[in-house]
Formats: sequence, structure tokens, C-alpha cells
Amino acid sequence: MDINEILSYKDKFTKTGFREKISRIAKRAGAKLVYAALILYYTLESDKVSIKDKAIILGALGYLISPLDVVPDAIPIAGLGDDLAVLIYVLKKVWGGVNDEVRTKAKSKLSSWFDEDELRDIDDLFTQKPEDTPV
Repeated sequence: MDINEILSYKDKFTKTGFREKISRIAKRAGAKLVYAALILYYTLESDKVSIKDKAIILGALGYLISPLDVVPDAIPIAGLGDDLAVLIYVLKKVWGGVNDEVRTKAKSKLSSWFDEDELRDIDDLFTQKPEDTPV
């Protein structure tokens, strides 16, 4: 999936749809996917992020909440794998706009859904640079 395909989903994004989808799939999706989604969601609020990057983020979050995926979410394990791949891909593109405040806010929200053991899964999102993360 390339940027243009991701951008085609930007009109599918709504704050309500995002909140409903994340709360519904949080445990099944895992801490890593939810954390990446929350980081992108909170990055949208930053005035340091370009309009182009915001459009890409909207596309990725729209893809996440859209019922029309490359791999339907109902398929166990693989169903959310394409969503995670898109989120990580976009996170790589906008990494410069992700600041400590965004990460802290995302982690705080994440801790309301996951316990400490599950939160350890997110550590490798930031111990290596996103451009080094395989997608």
C-alpha cells in the first residue's frame, strides 16, 4: 500500500469512529497497534505537523476504522496485521512531528486498557527508530 492508497481513506476518519473502533478492538489488536494509533491520533492535534502529514495520518486512521480493509478485521490474527502495517508505515513518515508530549499522552490512555505486562510490547516502537522497523 502506498501513500496515495492510504490518502484515499482520509474521508473515512471521524473522532467518534476512531474512539469506538479502538475501544472495541483494543485487547484483540494488542498494545502495539493501539499505541501507534493513539500516537497518530494525538499527533493530529499538534501545530508542528504539516497539512500533508495530517492528511497522511487521517488516511491511516481512516483505514483503521474503515470496514473495507485489504484483510478484513474479522479474520483472526491477520485481520489487524494490515492495519498495524499501515499505522507503522505512516508513523515512519511523520516521526519528526511526534514529540514526548504526544507519546506520554498516548501511553497514559493506553494504560487504561492494558496492564503492565501488555505495555511492555510497546517498548520496541521507540527503542529503535521507526525507519528501522520492518513493515
